[in-house]
Amino acid sequence: MEASWRSTSAEPGWYISAQLPEEAASEELSPLLGNELRRQGSPGVSFGFSVFNLMNAIMGTGILGLAYVMANTGILGFSFLLLMVALLASYSVHLLLSMCIQTSVTCYEDLGLFAFGLPGKVVVASTIIIQNIGAMSSYLLIIKTELPAAISEFLTGDYSGSWYLDGQKLLIIICVGIVFPLALLPKIGFLGYTSSLSFFFMVFFALVIIIKKWSIPCPLTLNYAEEFFQISNATDDCKPKLFHFSKESAFALPTMAFSFLCHTSILPIYCELQSPSKKRMQSVTNTAIALSFLIYFVSALFGYLTFYDKVESELLQGYGKYLPHDAAVMTVKLCMLFAVLLTVPLIHFPARKALMMLLFSNSPFSWIRHSLVTLALNITIILLAIYVPDIRNVFGVVGATTSTCLIFVFPGLFYLKLSREDFLSWKKLGAFILLICGILVGNFSLALIIFDWVNK
Repeated sequence: MEASWRSTSAEPGWYISAQLPEEAASEELSPLLGNELRRQGSPGVSFGFSVFNLMNAIMGTGILGLAYVMANTGILGFSFLLLMVALLASYSVHLLLSMCIQTSVTCYEDLGLFAFGLPGKVVVASTIIIQNIGAMSSYLLIIKTELPAAISEFLTGDYSGSWYLDGQKLLIIICVGIVFPLALLPKIGFLGYTSSLSFFFMVFFALVIIIKKWSIPCPLTLNYAEEFFQISNATDDCKPKLFHFSKESAFALPTMAFSFLCHTSILPIYCELQSPSKKRMQSVTNTAIALSFLIYFVSALFGYLTFYDKVESELLQGYGKYLPHDAAVMTVKLCMLFAVLLTVPLIHFPARKALMMLLFSNSPFSWIRHSLVTLALNITIILLAIYVPDIRNVFGVVGATTSTCLIFVFPGLFYLKLSREDFLSWKKLGAFILLICGILVGNFSLALIIFDWVNK
């Protein structure tokens, strides 16, 4: 029995007619996507730019907290957990791509439609919207709070009251001048250049962390008015731990899982990939996850080996404390803020697409509608970043649930529902394990956040 569907995201390049095949398709993408790209006269986005875009979607502020995670799990414990999460993230992308082959659609929301009908599509689209609005608002909140402080470190004298030290004004100027124009672009592939810039900012961050390892002695000392105060006399504080467990270790797995969230951007990037195929997109994913893993691990390792048990939950705060007014540290702070800023337009694409599918599912693409929805989303995230003081706590709960669903639960659940393989096949067993891991991590993360609130 055949069912005819049409991807209706109201975004250019997303109109793909499809039929659910009786048998699983081949490992390569159905010709539908390649034909669609040729019909549009688009050569597609190169392999390298696709990797940059996906890395930009993966890497965000999570890199600043992984050294703290290593301090609470130990070097070997951290390495094992980070590798496991990276492999699970790659496998969940493999399941998503496999389902795209079987259903001939290239849209996360339409996978929900195939699996559970209209309710499935609404749940997936709503999850993407909530997750991405939360992430974008949180990133803008970081820009609002940290950018004035980073700029002030370059200034000598009293400049309080200046507009360029006002977080709200800077946020509005940046969103109007940078975020909105980039988010307005019709295709996600156009962001390849800004994503490559963001990638080099992350590499620069890792290099500075490595170099500054030898600029901060251990035991740690603080310099106040030209007098040095030793923080600790214990030489054991300067010995790395291979394994370590504490109450903070419970946050390790959720933090790592959220550090590899890129699944809302996988299918948009897949749609615009040059010579698109499942194998080629899986190579893009594996390359992006491997490079992200390497940068994450190196930054966490040298950050931990610099501060050991005294590492801050936000790594750069430690460098600001022990190396005040250091030119490299001040520069890397600005680079990290710009890297975060350049991630916002990339996250905006899947959020807008999901909103379009909910509100205008049967409408052709319109620049007026496209611009108005883009503007509405930007106004929403700006207002949240400016006027909601505890937005990190609010979206901490939302992120613990929506992120886990998008990484683990939905790919595993949809594959179990859509695949015609025997349940004891390796892929279905893997999907089942992924689903169980997602449920456990999601509930565990939510319980930890609530427990932390109660204690505070």
